[in-house]
Amino acid sequence: MKFDEAYSGNVFILSNPSFEDSNVVIYGMPMDWTVSFRPGSRFGPGRIREASLGLEEYSPYADRHLEEIRYFDAGDIPLPFGNPKRSIDMIEEYIDSLLEADKFPLGMGGEHLVTWPILKAFHKKYDDLAVIHIDAHADLREEYEGEPLSHSTPVRKICGLIGAENVYSFGIRSGMREEFQFAKESGMHMHKFEVAEPLKKVLPSLEGRNVYVTIDIDVLDPAHAPGTGTAEAGGITSKELLEAISAISNSGLNVVGADLVEVAPAYDPSEQTPIAASKFIREMLLGWTHKK
Repeated sequence: MKFDEAYSGNVFILSNPSFEDSNVVIYGMPMDWTVSFRPGSRFGPGRIREASLGLEEYSPYADRHLEEIRYFDAGDIPLPFGNPKRSIDMIEEYIDSLLEADKFPLGMGGEHLVTWPILKAFHKKYDDLAVIHIDAHADLREEYEGEPLSHSTPVRKICGLIGAENVYSFGIRSGMREEFQFAKESGMHMHKFEVAEPLKKVLPSLEGRNVYVTIDIDVLDPAHAPGTGTAEAGGITSKELLEAISAISNSGLNVVGADLVEVAPAYDPSEQTPIAASKFIREMLLGWTHKK
């Protein structure tokens, strides 16, 4: 499919029909080839789009309306089923094309490994890149059962690419002992259990930097987001994640791209997970991207 043409299925609410006239491109990465527990996040982007149709276009958090920005829903990258290496290459190539066209990429996963090729593309364009990582899991493994391409490895790979001191993780409450030891010794910034308050303290230090933000929906407690592949008890509320997104918006931080991953709708018949995810995407659109 061509990504500068309108998506033929459901699109995110109020999506602009023109790629050329849009500042932001929403795209899906329907990949769950390497998940370690429950698959199904490849269906996340489609369900988030469907859930968005129930949203109000106005946000009382941002005091903005979706009509104030122009964004194009490009649909899902047609990733080859079961082939993580080729899928990663395709994602990187696609982000290269968006950055060349001077678009703000806003991705929907899919498993968290999809963030790795995105950051490889961003690293080519930005020398001073910093990453805000909001997640239940450290994602700092070098491999999972002998496989280096795993959704438990992207943040470790990103640390190696841009320098661990440029990675800021929040909400972390799960991982191997070795992952927490790596975080402590490498110079990366890991904040366990909480998100909004430690994030607010860090944001001033990122002023003037180009920042990419990746959010794993499982940072939420399973009571708020049961529809994810590796749910972890003890998480934050939807209210706290909205507070964190608003804090980034209000800080004036130069966010250059973002993604939200690991929505697996099959495990949530109530649909509260894709409904919440669609609201987070709306707030990211209104708070982190440029006006028309």
